[in-house]
Amino acid sequence: MIPLEWMPPLMFAGLIVFMLIGFPVAFSLMAAALFFSAIAISEGFFGMPFLQAIPQRIFGSVLANDLLLAIPFFTFMGAILERCGLAEEMLDSMGQLFGRVRGGLGYSVIIVGFILGAITGTVAAQVIAMAMIALPVMMRYGYNMRYATGVLAASGTITQLVPPSLVLIVLADQLKTQSGSADVGSMYLGAWGPSLLQIALFALYTFFLSRIRPDYLPAIPENELTLKGWALWKKCLLGIIPSAVLIFLVLGTIMTGIATPTESGAMGAMGALLLAWLRRASIPNLRRLIQEAYQNTMRITAMVVFILIGSTCFSVVYQGVDGGQWVEALFADLPGGWVGFLIIVNLFVFFLAFFLDFFEIAFIIVPMLAPVAVKLLSPVLLDSMNGNPQAAASAALVWFGVMLCVNMQTSFMHPPFGFALFYLRGVAPKEVKSSDIYWGALPWVGLQLIMVAVVIAFPALVTTLLDKPSAVVQSQEFNFTDSEETKSDSPSKVDEDAPVTFQLDKPVK
Repeated sequence: MIPLEWMPPLMFAGLIVFMLIGFPVAFSLMAAALFFSAIAISEGFFGMPFLQAIPQRIFGSVLANDLLLAIPFFTFMGAILERCGLAEEMLDSMGQLFGRVRGGLGYSVIIVGFILGAITGTVAAQVIAMAMIALPVMMRYGYNMRYATGVLAASGTITQLVPPSLVLIVLADQLKTQSGSADVGSMYLGAWGPSLLQIALFALYTFFLSRIRPDYLPAIPENELTLKGWALWKKCLLGIIPSAVLIFLVLGTIMTGIATPTESGAMGAMGALLLAWLRRASIPNLRRLIQEAYQNTMRITAMVVFILIGSTCFSVVYQGVDGGQWVEALFADLPGGWVGFLIIVNLFVFFLAFFLDFFEIAFIIVPMLAPVAVKLLSPVLLDSMNGNPQAAASAALVWFGVMLCVNMQTSFMHPPFGFALFYLRGVAPKEVKSSDIYWGALPWVGLQLIMVAVVIAFPALVTTLLDKPSAVVQSQEFNFTDSEETKSDSPSKVDEDAPVTFQLDKPVK
């Protein structure tokens, strides 16, 4: 006889065992769900009819989920822009613009990484493109190898946080509770503050390093800067303006409410195709480029859907053995209140990211933590949301989601599954040592963890741009009548001289 309270931790242990055997994550989730559902049925925790919820949830939450249609659109847009030559032109023009100062190439990589992150949304495409273009140039001018590899990997992972990040779309889909939910538009609005601050933090680190160790980040010799004056600014604008238009098509339409995330993703995909067509002279084979983009989109979308189906199976069985109550009891009684909860959760997610991809963390862990996050974080934001509890619940989920997104950036930067480091190793010249790539990533992981602490300490960084509805109102009755008439008349008597009752709305204090 297995006690019911043992089942949730046993399910996690079983999932780890299936993954260690070598099953893919999606099928490990399904296998763990079916294995422990058999145990739960035999122990009488729930009956066979309970499993009917699994196909219902798959069709309702996955196959019929319109929000998930945005993922292939944004993936296709990023795959097109990865290969159309826009990154090369922007890096070249920014390198010429900042090349005169120490660390100029580092600033260029950070800024172009931010711009590309706002139009591609995929880490792999960005890291590979930036490394192939910028790393040989940085090596030629004598940049420190650890700084060069670190800034390239970090500027690629900023794509995780900068809208229209796929991670934010997935988190918005998973952060749904009975008290509130986080929509994609709110997640995008909430992510802008941390995105800009993180770019400033990266640039500040580059500035201080250029002052402490000027030999690490030398300036480009004046005689090698071929563009000056208006010609230089013109080249910069030709790279930035098309990107800005595309960013508005994608993000502006979502945040102004003109289009849904799926519709804006479709406009972004069409905008990327148009941009590639306008630049067809510099693309060797446009037809081949589009074909490869379709294949990449199909591969990523299929992976996401299978993981989501597996996580749905796992989640249904997990809730059937009271896993939600177990998680709430585990995290709700932590010392330090909501601060202790956020510290423990972020440490937990940070260490999970050593072994799991962000999709897996989002689909498995986030739905379990969301109810606890609403319960503990809503009171913190109640005053800033004008005392509206529903708005505070939704804002708490946005704050929690953006915080996890900042944290999960590190999953691309640390071993053993730091995919940004793998991508960098794959395209870096042979003279670049793997040890330089791994050691070079550590300072940037530290900067990302500092960003997590900042988002915990200053929730307004996320919630400032969110809608703040007016306070909840309650009704209060006022009698406008003569006191003598009130005493003489019966409450049930109806006549023309009876007191008149008005209802006025009064804000809750």
